[in-house]
Amino acid sequence: MYDNNYHYDYVPKSEYEPIKKELVEIIHELQDAVRDYFTIDFRFVGSASRNMITCDHSQNKGYDFDINLFPNDDDEEYSAEEIRSLLFERIKRICFRYGFNKCDNSTRVITIKKIDRNRSRIEHSCDFAVVFNGKDGQQYIRLNKKTIPNTYTWEFQPKGYNGIDEKAEVLKENHLSEMKEIYLAKKNSIKNKDKKSLALYVETINELWQKYY
Repeated sequence: MYDNNYHYDYVPKSEYEPIKKELVEIIHELQDAVRDYFTIDFRFVGSASRNMITCDHSQNKGYDFDINLFPNDDDEEYSAEEIRSLLFERIKRICFRYGFNKCDNSTRVITIKKIDRNRSRIEHSCDFAVVFNGKDGQQYIRLNKKTIPNTYTWEFQPKGYNGIDEKAEVLKENHLSEMKEIYLAKKNSIKNKDKKSLALYVETINELWQKYY
């Protein structure tokens, strides 16, 4: 059904769970570090929230986690730049103590990476998005690198995939193994390298939903 171009496989929970706990510890330190300014809630999203973390060990990418950070600034005392800059500086300071030796402030997220210097290989990474859930949808703080000087703005996320989470919960009850098999096959046969894992996951859910319901 699918041609294997990559070599993705699922990362065992026994391997990624200690890393996930370590990331929670980092966030707890982050919460303490910014408490004089605002509080933060957080949520794992993406493959980590679905227990479907994959890794292709033939590539130097490792596996990654995605976490949404929700700063509680109801009175809007701080600008997008102040919030994102503060979080970046504190995350960078904290993550190095946990062995993460790279911290980047990119357009949509703050990324930390743990790199094995001896083998020049990325072991794992984590993307932190700074977001706000409002009545009109979810917004995130975007770093606009094309402006001089760089600016930070709140931007609306692209429209999500309506009903996918609800369909996935139904399918997991009876078709979890098939769901994981198809998703992994899609990752290993993808032609468009720019296609995100979320899009492949949505395709998987919609295919199974059409097949069974």
